[in-house]
Amino acid sequence: MAQFVNTKEDLVKEAIDGLLACSGGALARLDGYPHIKVVYRTDWDRSKVALISGGGSGHEPAHAGFVGRGMLTAAVCGEVFASPSVEAVLAGILAVTGDAGCLLIVKNYTGDRLNFGLAAERARALGRKVEMVVVDDDIALPDLPQPRGVAGTLFVHKIAGALAEAGKPLEAVASAARRVIENVVSIGTSLDTCTIPGSPKENRIPPGKAELGLGIHGEPGVEQVDFTSAAEAMDTVLEKLRPHLSGGPHVALMNNLGSTTPLEMSVLCDGLARAGVASHIIGPAPMMTSLDMHGFSVSILPVDGDEMESLRIPVPMAAWPGMQAIGAPTVTPLPDGLSPIEPIASANPKTRATIEHVADLLIEAEGRLNELDAKSGDGDTGSTLATAARSLKANLDKMPLADLTQLFPALGNELSQTMGGSSGVILAIYFNAAGDACANGATVERALVEGMNRVSDVGGAHVGDRTMIDALAPALDALGDGLRAAAKAGRDGADSTATIHRAKAGRAAYVPSENLKGNNDPGAEAVALVFEGLAKAIDG
Repeated sequence: MAQFVNTKEDLVKEAIDGLLACSGGALARLDGYPHIKVVYRTDWDRSKVALISGGGSGHEPAHAGFVGRGMLTAAVCGEVFASPSVEAVLAGILAVTGDAGCLLIVKNYTGDRLNFGLAAERARALGRKVEMVVVDDDIALPDLPQPRGVAGTLFVHKIAGALAEAGKPLEAVASAARRVIENVVSIGTSLDTCTIPGSPKENRIPPGKAELGLGIHGEPGVEQVDFTSAAEAMDTVLEKLRPHLSGGPHVALMNNLGSTTPLEMSVLCDGLARAGVASHIIGPAPMMTSLDMHGFSVSILPVDGDEMESLRIPVPMAAWPGMQAIGAPTVTPLPDGLSPIEPIASANPKTRATIEHVADLLIEAEGRLNELDAKSGDGDTGSTLATAARSLKANLDKMPLADLTQLFPALGNELSQTMGGSSGVILAIYFNAAGDACANGATVERALVEGMNRVSDVGGAHVGDRTMIDALAPALDALGDGLRAAAKAGRDGADSTATIHRAKAGRAAYVPSENLKGNNDPGAEAVALVFEGLAKAIDG
């Protein structure tokens, strides 16, 4: 798998320097490359308790991305998924710890516990006041004697960081951190494992499955379960968390494990909000990632008033998304004048049968048109047309089928609401223009031509530009000779688009010519299929 990496050996160093370069001077590092990689605040007041965390890299923005006012004082970074050395941790402690002391926040992994623990002992021997807490929030493996530390660690950073920033003593900061650790619970699920730079990807999770309870280093989870939907995945995670929840109110931390898209994360948040397990949320955002893992985790903490206030305090780090109350979506009425005037429904069996037949043709062609569109676009032409066709069939009882002057605009309004992208707009223009022509006394054939002309004027597409016009124009020109002639002309026009290797309009204008060679334009193909289907129905 290709990655934006120069060399595996320099990956972490270059990533840290990139973070520092873009920090506006807020962050610096100790001069200890390659073995000592410590990021710290440049504005640090050593009279306050220092907060130090860290561990292996690959969890960005944790931990260096949370170094700043109100959270961490310093982060000690190891190589990818590897604990930093004792010397690196000790360097971090000595660099930022004053008389107030420091708190080490460590995730519950053997390497981190040993290296941070020994560094703490050495710092104490040098006269530094050091406390250490170990986060073990992962509830995925209930029989594990030492649960792993995962994204719940961020609650500790934020709450302890707020207290340290306020000048509280080390004992109070450490006590607050331990209370959070005692109460926070986390679990994640993923559709895929992560890709470690320089190593082959482990394809452990088969298609159609999700793994519940993976570790943030890609460690196997508790079980693989069938994946059916985002809602089901969220329900499974919350089912594991609920037995551990008590008291309240609760704050949820919605963590992206690396490569889950923002669109997916918002869908998952909808499921979380509907479940009603938390009153507030931090995220969704990538906060404690596992490189490029396609998954998410949920951490939930019952909070008291002081903890809620600590979580509310804003911090300047871009990686921290802040906390918001969870509420029902706010929905307001549409503005006056936006909704079209509802036409008076009327019946015409022949017109209804024709519309239903065209709709069925488009529904049947969904897969074929998607496959064709995938060669020159984003592969959704068939789905867009089929979705609109299904909606149109469902609403025919509301249509003025007996009056074409009303029917054409009604079709345009319907399609503009049910078809995505530019297709709905194009057909709305087409049918509204055809309706205008009918109202002015034009024949059906002439009205359809006027609709096409309006589309060409507005959209700028003409015959030869590799769009639906290449099939629609010749089909309408031949319509006076009957549907069979129109179908033949439309098919010839659609097939001609396979020889047009440079589109001048539509989405294909942005596609390399090699992708277009030998493939019909999907819009033109849809027009040809409609006319062929109507002609065949007449033969039947």
